[in-house]
Amino acid sequence: MAVDRDSAPMPGQAQAPAPTTAPGSASAAPRGPGGLALDGRGRPIARNEILRNGRLGGIAPSVLAERYGTPLYVYDLDVIDRQVSSLRAVLPAAFDLAYAVKSNPALAIVSHMAELGLGADVASAGELKTVERAGFAPGRVVMTGPGKRDAELQLAVDMGIHVITVESPGELGRLEAIAAASGRVVPILLRAAVTGDASLEKVRLIGDEGAGKFGMDGRDLLACARRAVESPHLDLQGLHAFGASNLLDAGALANHIESTVLTARRLAVSTGFTLRLVDGGGGLGIPYDQDEPALDLPLLGRRLAAMAERWAADPLLRGIRVLMEPGRFLVGQSGAYLARVVDRKSVNGSMVAILDGGVHHVLRPALVGQEHRVRLVGKSNSLAKPRPVTVAGPLCTGLDVIAAGALLVPPDPGDLIAVLDVGAYGYTESMPWFLSHPVPAEVVIRGGKSALIRPRVDPESWLNIQRLPEFE
Repeated sequence: MAVDRDSAPMPGQAQAPAPTTAPGSASAAPRGPGGLALDGRGRPIARNEILRNGRLGGIAPSVLAERYGTPLYVYDLDVIDRQVSSLRAVLPAAFDLAYAVKSNPALAIVSHMAELGLGADVASAGELKTVERAGFAPGRVVMTGPGKRDAELQLAVDMGIHVITVESPGELGRLEAIAAASGRVVPILLRAAVTGDASLEKVRLIGDEGAGKFGMDGRDLLACARRAVESPHLDLQGLHAFGASNLLDAGALANHIESTVLTARRLAVSTGFTLRLVDGGGGLGIPYDQDEPALDLPLLGRRLAAMAERWAADPLLRGIRVLMEPGRFLVGQSGAYLARVVDRKSVNGSMVAILDGGVHHVLRPALVGQEHRVRLVGKSNSLAKPRPVTVAGPLCTGLDVIAAGALLVPPDPGDLIAVLDVGAYGYTESMPWFLSHPVPAEVVIRGGKSALIRPRVDPESWLNIQRLPEFE
């Protein structure tokens, strides 16, 4: 029975977009892979982000607010291009990229990733439908995540995606039955909850938040690998393991990938399958704090290149592909949430600015306790001295604080505030129905031109789809 998958590796190493020059950077400075000016140590001089010279993607915030209303999500596709280019430039040939759709599933963003030649990492039937509509070939799609329902597994099998990550013995059994009933041989990875010395006998849970729900321990990995090897309906290709979210330590990322590859090698030797694919997950981070250092891509590239050279000398690892699933790193800095100041007041000597949007649209500050950078954009009176300002939203809860004590020129009603680094886990992680405020529109910018990709949703529209009960 033929294996139902594309035989070629995932095309995550397609032609990178042409480097572009970051506005405002010195033309004489050396350029990095994404076109950003570099300092003497090869590090970017400025952040690759949507806000440059007071404009969002080259457009005045006031123009965007007038055209699309506020609150508003804005994404700069040129920033995404530079992030993709800079990451590709440091990866060895054995490495592929799959965009983590959960980070920003807007159809226009996902479609742009397909145009750039990346693969796609999905975790639900809804995301499978999204990547299908966005133009991804099934052979460029991987499915990960816990709690896959039978209908989702069936859809992935029917689509013939590149590989499905299996989270548990129970999921393995359900997928095997679906594959058998469908007359397919399904390519799979097993997800490990291991780290450390890569021993299958002595494993420990990864120290990420909630990591205990992901993957299998050494005993179940061995049992599932043996069952998969014996099954005529499963094609075991390798291992998947995720380290931690938003890592800025290049060494830690490299160590995780090396540990995962060694674990996969031991599993293959123990159970007799040919190791072809290792999925190191995502976790590539971006700096949210003003003075936080960015991920050192040159160091990451050197570490990965050294690994790839060692693997090339190992007959069991010589032909493997290694998949990375970045999301936040590719899209986070491309996004801004633009809101208008509705009111300003002083409470016990502290200045408070109330916006027309808040944590119902930008939940991450309340959810993980980490503030985003906020900027006053388009302020006409710039002579005033900055002072601490609490930036909050219109919700009836004390949790609705985007930034406490942000250093800003005192904003007036009508001024615009931009919340930065929301291209990932912004709109998609929001709770827009809370207090029945309008849901913000989404807009993309490319080359200084804007386009609406999701319209504003007013409360009346979701009132119209509700029904009063009519009991029979």
